[in-house]
Amino acid sequence: MEYPPINFQAATFTTSAPSLSQCPDDTGCEVAFAGRSNAGKSSAINTLTRIRGLARISKTPGRTQMINFFAVGEGRRLVDLPGYGYAKVPIAMKIQWDKHLAEYLQERNSLGGLILLMDIRHPLQDYDQQMLNWAAQAGLPVHVLLTKSDKLKRGPAKNMLMTVEKRLRDMDPARTLLSVQTFSSLKKDGLPQLEAQLSHWLNADFNDAESPQAPE
Repeated sequence: MEYPPINFQAATFTTSAPSLSQCPDDTGCEVAFAGRSNAGKSSAINTLTRIRGLARISKTPGRTQMINFFAVGEGRRLVDLPGYGYAKVPIAMKIQWDKHLAEYLQERNSLGGLILLMDIRHPLQDYDQQMLNWAAQAGLPVHVLLTKSDKLKRGPAKNMLMTVEKRLRDMDPARTLLSVQTFSSLKKDGLPQLEAQLSHWLNADFNDAESPQAPE
């Protein structure tokens, strides 16, 4: 089934939450963006929405410690999760971030999919694998965004895409939960594919959530 595209340019910031318990009502449908602190997550969201500064870009990776929500239509949301990885923060804070991320991914009922961003030059790091494992435990579909593809020439970028595709096929032989594409916020390469994936998840899961239960 084809679903109408969503107007991501109409995105608006709604709220920030430090933990799952303080997130907005768990209704409708949302798609979360996750990735290492230097993977270009905020840039991707700003490119998607064409709103400069909607997702703040910090010169200090990992500074964003909140779960940030953006409305993209009635009952539909994009979620910017805290960056993870090499951020220079105390170990205790990293442990707390991991706890909140795991709770959100595994317990948020309205979460319809995860956009997992990885720098195309350094994909599938330990934390990326951990995110994939959390998503697998929750039965959550993941679309991997290999960001900063403009940093590589076409041949090496294609080879890296094929390498990651093979790894994902090994994890998901049926190819029902994991997918991948290249993306460049600078050149906007891959933007239509990202928009289509998000529209599919947000419309499909929202409509499923709104459908009445069949009588027993």
